Amino acid sequence: MVERKARIALAEDDVLLRAGLASLLERSGFEIVAQAGDGEELIAAVREHRPDVAIVDIRMPPAYETEGLDAAQVIRREFPAIGILLLSAHVEVDQATELLAAGQRVGYLLKSRVTEVREFIETVERIAQGGSVVDPGLVQELLTARHKDDPLEGLTEREREVLTLMAEGRSNAGIANRLWITEGTVEKHVRSILARMQLPETEDDHRRVLAVITFLDNR
Repeated sequence: MVERKARIALAEDDVLLRAGLASLLERSGFEIVAQAGDGEELIAAVREHRPDVAIVDIRMPPAYETEGLDAAQVIRREFPAIGILLLSAHVEVDQATELLAAGQRVGYLLKSRVTEVREFIETVERIAQGGSVVDPGLVQELLTARHKDDPLEGLTEREREVLTLMAEGRSNAGIANRLWITEGTVEKHVRSILARMQLPETEDDHRRVLAVITFLDNR
């Protein structure tokens, strides 16, 4: 039995790059069933040809913002079995995470990775077979962003314990009794927590309350 070639719809507004990718994929055993230069053209092509995988540039005409990604999300809603490989010239964390959260038949590669032919072909094959692939550059960016955005990241283990008890509504005296430390030590921990979390001190906002709210939001 001859294994069926995976069928590909390719969306890229750069005509030369699109032709090069199509040629590379065909030489590697894939069947190019449609090529598109913008998001609307891609959606129409997918509806007509029902490919196994859609390879989509995130930024396409007319505004070169998220047209390709928007089209990919439409395709995922209408045809969840079709694999989607996003291509981008730059790491675009916020735009990509929602689609990547689907977990199956989805991938994200920087365009610079396409030049590594074997890796690119293996990525397309993996997505066609139901897998998922995320560019190492995006993984690093996500980890960095998470690290930067976590307001609790700099707290020590003892400060986290104090903040947890603060969230339970305990006073400094109650925290001291629970942790077997002095009330003065608790006060020092609280001051350190507020400083590390960089909470603004204003006339209207109580920083201790803000700390507790931030803690609960990030658990």
